[in-house]
Amino acid sequence: MDGLQKWKILRLHVEDGIPLASLARDTGIGTRTLSRWHSAYRAGGIAALERTPRGDAGTRRTAPELVGFVEHLALTRPRPRIATLHRLAAAEASRTDEKEPSYATVRSIVQALDPGMVTLALEGPASYRDRHELVYLHRAERPNALWQADHTELDILIKDPSGRPSRPWLTTIMDDYSRAICGYMVFGGAPSAMNTALALRQAIWPKSDPAWPMCGIPEVLYVDHGSDFTSHHLEYTAIALKIRIIHSTVARPQGRGKIERFFHTVNTELLATLPGHLTPGHAHPLPVLGLPGLDRAIRDFIGLYNQRTHTAIRTSPKASWIAEGWLPRLPESLEELDGLLLRVSKHRTVQRDGIHFQGQRYLSPTLASFVGRTVTIRYDPRDLSEVRVYDHDTFVCTAIDEAHPNQRYSLHDIETARRARRRQLRRDINDRIPTVPRPQPDPPAPPPPAQQKRKRLRTYEEDE
Repeated sequence: MDGLQKWKILRLHVEDGIPLASLARDTGIGTRTLSRWHSAYRAGGIAALERTPRGDAGTRRTAPELVGFVEHLALTRPRPRIATLHRLAAAEASRTDEKEPSYATVRSIVQALDPGMVTLALEGPASYRDRHELVYLHRAERPNALWQADHTELDILIKDPSGRPSRPWLTTIMDDYSRAICGYMVFGGAPSAMNTALALRQAIWPKSDPAWPMCGIPEVLYVDHGSDFTSHHLEYTAIALKIRIIHSTVARPQGRGKIERFFHTVNTELLATLPGHLTPGHAHPLPVLGLPGLDRAIRDFIGLYNQRTHTAIRTSPKASWIAEGWLPRLPESLEELDGLLLRVSKHRTVQRDGIHFQGQRYLSPTLASFVGRTVTIRYDPRDLSEVRVYDHDTFVCTAIDEAHPNQRYSLHDIETARRARRRQLRRDINDRIPTVPRPQPDPPAPPPPAQQKRKRLRTYEEDE
C-alpha cells in the first residue's frame, strides 16, 4: 500500500476525529499499524507514509562466485533450462561449501541478465543488431526527395491463368517524406526487372485518377540488393532520369521499415478480408480471386491509405505530399519514359490489317508505311488497350486495339493512310528513275548487196 492510500484511511482519524479502534474495525487494519502510520505522519507528513525500501534491496546474499557460475551457464549456447541450471548450481554450492541457492534465486539471476547481452551471446551479432542497436529514424526533407521500393510475397492464394493456385507478389514505390504510395505492381512469379519497371512507370508518370496525384522523378531511390534492383536496366534508367540509387546494407532491413509496415498493413487490413487469405496453422484455402481482381482490391486500398490520417506524420499521405503546392520533375514525354523502362519488348511483323498480339489487333494510320516490316512493340501488361511501336529504338506511334471502346480508327482513316502510302511509293519510284533523253532509233541497215550470179566456168569441146 502506497502513501496516498494510507493517507486516505488515516485522514478519517486526523481530520474527522474517528477513533483508531473504530477505524481498525471498519477497515480490517490493525490498531498498532494505524498508530504507526499516525506517528509517521506527525513526524514527516504524507511523505513519511511512503514505504521505506530495505537497505539491502537489489543485492543478493548469494555468493558472487556462485552467481558468476550461473550467469556463465546462462550465456552458453545452448542455454540449459532453469531446472538444469538449478541442479548444476546446487552441485557447485555443495562443492565449494556455499549455501545452496533456491530455484527462485537461480531464476532471478538469469532474469536479471541484460537482454542485449543475452541476445548477443546466444543469437549472435546480427540478431543483436536488429533487436537492440540504436536506430536513427530518418525522414526525407520534402516530397520526392527519397523513394523506397521493395517486394513482398502476399499471404493470399489466387488463380493463375490456368486455374491453379498461385501466391502473388507485390512491388510498391513509397515516398519517404509523405508515406504516400506512388506506384505498385501485382504479379505472379518471382520479382523481375520488368515488374519493377512497371511499378516505377506508374509512380513517375501522372495518373488519370485525380485522387492519386503522386508522380514525378525522385532524387534518390532506396532499394535492397535484389537482382532486379541491381540490374543494368535500372542503372541505365537511373542515369538517364538523373536518379541516385542507394542500396541498403546487406541483411539489414532497418532502413526499409516504413515500407515493411505498409506491407504489414496490407496483410492485416486488406488480405485478411479477402477469400484465399493464408493463415498460419490453418489449411490452405481454395483460391477464388484472379490477378485482376486482386489488383483492383489493392488499388482501392491504396486510394484509401493515401487519404486517411497516418499516425506517424499526423496527416494523410496525400495531404503531406501535396503540401503547399509544388511542381514535380517529370520526363519530357511518356514515350521517353517507356523507352527507358519498358525495355522488355516483343517483335512483330506489321500485317495488312495491323499488328497481331495476344489475340488482339492493333491499328494506327502511321503503320501504313510499315506493312511487311518487323517492328518492336512495348506494352503495359495491365493495360493491353494499346501498344507502343518502335523501329530500331525510335518511337513510331501508339497502336490502338481495334476493339477498344474509347478510341477506334474509321475506315476513312485507314483508306486515307493507304492512299498516302501509295502516293509516297510512287514519288519514291519516280525519284529513283532518272529522266534522260529518249534514245533515237538507229537508221535502218542497208540491205545486203544483191548476190551476183556466179559465173559458170566455160568449158571447151575438148574438155567435155
